[in-house]
Amino acid sequence: MRVESLFPRLSSSFGQAKRFARREDGAVAYFSLVIFFLMFLIGGMAVDLMRYEHTRVTLQQTMDRSVLAGASLQQTLAPASVVSDYFAKAGLSEYLDASSIVVTQTMNSRNVKAKASAISYNIFMDMLGVTELVAPAAAAAEQRRTNVEIVLVLDISGSMTGSSGGTTKIAALKSAAKSFVDTVLANDTENRISIAIVPYNAQVNLPSNLRAKYNATYNHGVANINCLEVPASTYSSLNLSRTLAMPMYSPADNTTAISSKSTSYVAISSNGIAAQQCDPQPAAQIMLPSNNKTALKAKIDGLIAEGNTSIMLGMRWGVALLDPGARPMFDELIGAGQISSNFSGRPFDYNDPDKMKVIVLMTDGEHVAHNIMKDAFKTGLSPIWRSTDGYYSIQHTTGRPAAAGTNQYWVPHLCTSTNCRNGTNTAEAWKATPYNNGGVTQQNWEQVWSTVRVQWVAWQLYARALGTSTTTRDTQYTNIMNNMVGSFASAGTMNTLLQDSCTLTKAQGVVVYGIAFEAPTNGQTQISNCSSSPKSNYYFNATGLNISQVFQTIAANISQLRLTQ
Repeated sequence: MRVESLFPRLSSSFGQAKRFARREDGAVAYFSLVIFFLMFLIGGMAVDLMRYEHTRVTLQQTMDRSVLAGASLQQTLAPASVVSDYFAKAGLSEYLDASSIVVTQTMNSRNVKAKASAISYNIFMDMLGVTELVAPAAAAAEQRRTNVEIVLVLDISGSMTGSSGGTTKIAALKSAAKSFVDTVLANDTENRISIAIVPYNAQVNLPSNLRAKYNATYNHGVANINCLEVPASTYSSLNLSRTLAMPMYSPADNTTAISSKSTSYVAISSNGIAAQQCDPQPAAQIMLPSNNKTALKAKIDGLIAEGNTSIMLGMRWGVALLDPGARPMFDELIGAGQISSNFSGRPFDYNDPDKMKVIVLMTDGEHVAHNIMKDAFKTGLSPIWRSTDGYYSIQHTTGRPAAAGTNQYWVPHLCTSTNCRNGTNTAEAWKATPYNNGGVTQQNWEQVWSTVRVQWVAWQLYARALGTSTTTRDTQYTNIMNNMVGSFASAGTMNTLLQDSCTLTKAQGVVVYGIAFEAPTNGQTQISNCSSSPKSNYYFNATGLNISQVFQTIAANISQLRLTQ
């Protein structure tokens, strides 16, 4: 007999157990629970990762925008402040590592680097022991200007002959400027950097090819003296008009005095003072843009110090060589082979993102007013006659003393008697015709000033002829000197014109480096005010051989240029 028949209930339980053991639907349920848990966990991890990625992307995008804005060369705010402000506006300031913001600034580039990090706390991954994820963000941005235009505006006034640091100031300047040229152009393999040189003292002398591009009036015809009396009105603009009439500076010697208003009738020759104010030597003239190191250094080596100081004229011509309005003129000079064709398209527009314009303005002095000949006495026929033997006569149609009678020609060397010399009776020196010994020629003013000084003419040909006493002769002398000679500008006006020019130039993004080389206080003030800001970066008060270090500091910034297409 089977056991199941003896114990029917127990038999039923055993059967159910066997059937349960043979069934598989329970295993599927367990497996389903495992799969559901894994899906829940993976889904949760995805949520955590999505939250992390959102935080990371937001942080990185803010970082990218902030360093790009900070690196912009058009940005006038401090780059580090720009980066911080971007994070503040995005509500992410707590994640920015302020100590990681690194700004590298050169004359032609700006590089900004920064780092940040944010913690994303996990909800689901925390069950696996991963409580948080760190979202890092780092970025670097840089903007560079690849085309550089430089003008060196250098003081060559007489005070530059003074000693400094065991040498003369002009010698120290030459050494420093030549090293500057070598450094700046050392790696310019693609002809992207141009350097022009504007030497200045009382005036700025132009090479004849440049002077011919302007409307120069009262041309005296003296070779290599091409200084123009630039009107004060031009300092309120950047471009220097090529149609504006600008009188040429007369080579007359209006500075050197005659000895005690001598009664000597011998003509006192000009001693070249005018040439000192507008030095005719080619090395003292403007050098058009070049990247020829040999030629640039030869120009610098040839500089000679003499004359007074007109900083504003040097700056005015420096600006004119950088202003885009000069481009048609440059094109003409390039076409004539007088500027390298590598510099086609210069001067670049002020808003050209790939350009940099730089002026290095240097002086060892301050503005000094100087004399100029008035236009009426620069060119054209004069009333003065010169005999072949070198003696002079002058025709006076009015204002003659009674002793002259109807005679109109005063011949000073014929005034030999005591009465004639003291002015009480000058009849013997008045003649009906000009003095003629072997031939006589009426002189134009250019011929007069090429041989005699202005003060000799005023005293011998005017004052002694028309005055009849010490007092009246002095009055005549003063009047004719005032008629012939004027002042270019007062020192105060020159200061104002300089700053007007500097303000306009800096407003266009031109970088102005100022160097005061052992200059007096007012000279330092003018150069400092003209320099770009912050002054600590762009203004230098140089002494002795320190001027070489100053030029190298400026050159070092440019030498970091990495030329790219």
